[in-house]
Amino acid sequence: MITGSINVMLIDKTRLFPGAKGKYLDFVLIELREPDKRGNDYMIVESITKEEREKGIRGTILGNARTVSRSNPGRNIAKSGDDSGRRQAEPPVEDDTPF
Repeated sequence: MITGSINVMLIDKTRLFPGAKGKYLDFVLIELREPDKRGNDYMIVESITKEEREKGIRGTILGNARTVSRSNPGRNIAKSGDDSGRRQAEPPVEDDTPF
């Protein structure tokens, strides 16, 4: 299983498109060569068009993801004394994001 999180404030709203059951955003998981300092194995970026790719444009980095396995469930838990991998309670953000 792969789990991740994104910063929805970074989404380019022009990349949202309507679908049968709501608004959608295409994204890509790019595998990192080695896990980062928080144990993430992937970065999550907005998908771009072929034309944008050919021009050297890169998708906005929205967040990170990591592989979590049943055989090693502690992989996604921060080490003792390090709370960097734990989700902190945050106040709700009010904006015009449609989701």
